[in-house]
Amino acid sequence: MKAIQITAPSEMKVVDIEKPELKPGEVLVKIKYVGFCGSDLNTFLGRNPMVNLPVIPGHEVGGVIEAIGEDVPESLKPGMSVTVNPYTNCGKCASCRNSKVNACEHNETLGVQRNGAMCEYIALPWSKIIPASQIPPRDCTLIEPMSVGFHAVSRAQVTDIDIVMVIGCGMIGMGAIVRSALRGATVIAVDLDDEKLELAKRVGAHHTINSMTENVHERLTKITEGFGPDVVIEAVGSPATYVMAVNEVGFTGRVVCIGYAKSEVSFQTKYFVQKELDIRGSRNALPADFRAVIRYMEQGTCPKDELISKVTKPETARQAMEEWAAAPGKVFRILVEFD
Repeated sequence: MKAIQITAPSEMKVVDIEKPELKPGEVLVKIKYVGFCGSDLNTFLGRNPMVNLPVIPGHEVGGVIEAIGEDVPESLKPGMSVTVNPYTNCGKCASCRNSKVNACEHNETLGVQRNGAMCEYIALPWSKIIPASQIPPRDCTLIEPMSVGFHAVSRAQVTDIDIVMVIGCGMIGMGAIVRSALRGATVIAVDLDDEKLELAKRVGAHHTINSMTENVHERLTKITEGFGPDVVIEAVGSPATYVMAVNEVGFTGRVVCIGYAKSEVSFQTKYFVQKELDIRGSRNALPADFRAVIRYMEQGTCPKDELISKVTKPETARQAMEEWAAAPGKVFRILVEFD
């Protein structure tokens, strides 16, 4: 079967691999679409230290069930539209012991620590199959990245009395904006791109700030009447946005970090103490986060077409990745179509 493989930095090609054999307890999924995410871009650029090349990328999946193995629940049926939970959990580490399997110490994500789903078929344990029968396979690719943003909002314990600032309006940031708005919070979206900020308004942001052209602190002071946001969710992963999160969050506020900064970050640690901050990491997502995204998407208000920047074929995937690398700020998601 056909698959896409990243063989070395800036090298991507279509290869032929064996179609997986279905084992007991597994489901065979026919892949229709797979999304390229930021980790795939970093792998392509040689900036992902967790990857061992060559690797088949891809963990944002939209497909249909092709076949069912033995000992699989009857609720999973051939032809059903699905996405997948791309993470593993060992069941033995501290995170798993504490029922936080999303942060398993030994997690292996599809397309990162193990070969991913950017191929025609994939076989996975039935417990990793997430039914989404009311959502077309193309749109199922948006579920996993949005669930990461949803999980960050859960980590922040957002309520309807909170003012939440989300830094970064990519796919994961959009998920955080959506979930915060669904919980009734007042949401402030911060980004460098006006088009992304306009879309952030459509999915629930009440205020937007272009940090390239506006003074973020002055705008926040006005919006929050000088108190600062109750919650800041960092969804960029740069030293500047990490510092912004700590500096701008209100006293006794919560800072939730999703993005990985690629270099060391210097903080005024006095703010940690003076503000008595809760600073929390947020990794991957839990099954409940996937279900919440599916419910949101079933409501029909998600601007799915705007969130999908480009659909390409396996043979032109490398070109699409090169275009994304040249203008990363203009892309939400690039999908590869295998159908």
